[in-house]
Amino acid sequence: MSKGKIVLAYSGGLDTSVILKWLLEQGYEVYAYMADIGQKEDFAAAEQKALKIGAQKVFIVNMKKEFVTDYIFPVFKANTIYEGRYLLGTAVARPLIAKKQIEIAGEVGAEYVAHGATGKGNDQVRFELSYYALNPRIKVIAPWKNTAFLNAFKGRTDLLAYAEKHGIPTKQSASKPYSEDDNLLHISHEAGILEDPGHECDESIYSHTVSPEKAPDTPTKIKIQFKDGLPVKVVNLGDNTVKTDPLDLFEYLNQLGRENGIGRLDMVENRFVGIKSRGVYETPGGTILHAAHKDIEGIAMDREVMRLRDMLSAKFAELVYYGFWFSPEMDFLMTAINKSQELIDGEVTLKLFKGTAYPVARTSPSSLYNQDLSSMDIAGGYNQEDAEGFIKINAIRLMAHKNILDRKK
Repeated sequence: MSKGKIVLAYSGGLDTSVILKWLLEQGYEVYAYMADIGQKEDFAAAEQKALKIGAQKVFIVNMKKEFVTDYIFPVFKANTIYEGRYLLGTAVARPLIAKKQIEIAGEVGAEYVAHGATGKGNDQVRFELSYYALNPRIKVIAPWKNTAFLNAFKGRTDLLAYAEKHGIPTKQSASKPYSEDDNLLHISHEAGILEDPGHECDESIYSHTVSPEKAPDTPTKIKIQFKDGLPVKVVNLGDNTVKTDPLDLFEYLNQLGRENGIGRLDMVENRFVGIKSRGVYETPGGTILHAAHKDIEGIAMDREVMRLRDMLSAKFAELVYYGFWFSPEMDFLMTAINKSQELIDGEVTLKLFKGTAYPVARTSPSSLYNQDLSSMDIAGGYNQEDAEGFIKINAIRLMAHKNILDRKK
């Protein structure tokens, strides 16, 4: 007798293929679900593999455009970076994957969902918090936190033996002794040979960017147009290529970033569960977009609004990284961020060259820059004598502090 229907987030790899078979053996009716968010994957082959193992049905959902418009762009609109460096390529994809999984569970009448994330990582938290936020009644089965599963599978050797026993095809590759997560925004490389933070990442590991040393010797110059903080047009000033569709635009930025060796990052970060981990990331298009967005804000955003927004951006990044995309605090932050972007319009010209995305010019109809006022050569618009009182007022507390120090000597 079936224990019920379950929707499994399926990748086609060793872990989730074994999990699919194991769930069938536990008596569940399994539906496999694959999210197409831009990763390089043979979806047809993965579908046949899941059906051969015993899945009732395989759902393959193309979510690339939604990923760009509803997840990637809002994160970059907020200048969101985790721990000052990581552009959140894996973290921002998880709520979208979980959202569609819950929708499919509703379609097929499943009371369970499952994923293959490890009990040591961040993804388990991101998936499960999203599941519960979207459907408080859902039941989650996470095999890597299940005693029976852990007793049966101590490690990769056990997984491979099980796969061989049940005729599950595997793709073993000694050339990639590490783990990767790939999507439109980035690819991450971690675990395996990269677990030693003192070991330099070999050039052969990088797959989404050319080495900056081997990038073209001639810069690529582009112009990105923003409206309400969102990119709406990219123009290549060299060959006049124009992109306006959000997905096309972002894929083109990825192409330009890849060709110019832009977007590499090697760092040790703090996982939500309290473990430090080393990650090697390639985020070509995102790195260009981040540089351009920060630059247009420089000319169009009020100083005090920027200071407040910067405080919110750090919290925004933490919420995305920790898995609280579907939360009341995220709703609040998103509203505040959107308000801050109402006048962030204009164009930024960037020079892409050997690993860098360097803004060289910007214009905005919302510009707060007054050339006459800021000029060292023009006196108009500003009485420099007023600065004397401004400085003295700001110096009052400094002088009082010095007087106290002198009295204590």
